Amino acid sequence: MQRLTISLDDDTAEALDAFMTNRGYDNRSEAMRDLLRAGLRDAAGERDPSLPCVAAVSYLYDHHERELGRRLTEAQHAHHDLGVTTLHLHLDHHQCVEVALLRGPAAQVRGFAEALVRERGVRLGGINVMPIPQAAAPPARRLARQKT
Repeated sequence: MQRLTISLDDDTAEALDAFMTNRGYDNRSEAMRDLLRAGLRDAAGERDPSLPCVAAVSYLYDHHERELGRRLTEAQHAHHDLGVTTLHLHLDHHQCVEVALLRGPAAQVRGFAEALVRERGVRLGGINVMPIPQAAAPPARRLARQKT
């Protein structure tokens, strides 16, 4: 392990301390390591968009919004090669939350995830993309051939 020293302006140091309190960190070093890892993880996918990754995409929407449910379903079918699974939760009579787990090349996964959360009628959305080591990347998925 290497020891590094950094200087922060007062506002940034206060924001770091608030982050630590909210997340339950005992010391600044561990908080900084986690923040740095997250930043480096995000940068890795930007440097090489072909790197394999997994992503969790969550979004809140009103299922009565005109054609939104159909548009979201069609988008997922159009990107079936990236989808691993989807969880759908009915919050009340109008609002639903979906969480889609995706896997594939970073650029394709991020592009599809961003398209889902910016769909007209989606009220809130979040994307968490994580690169995966090459050894953990699955072989390309192939559709089973139908026996004739």
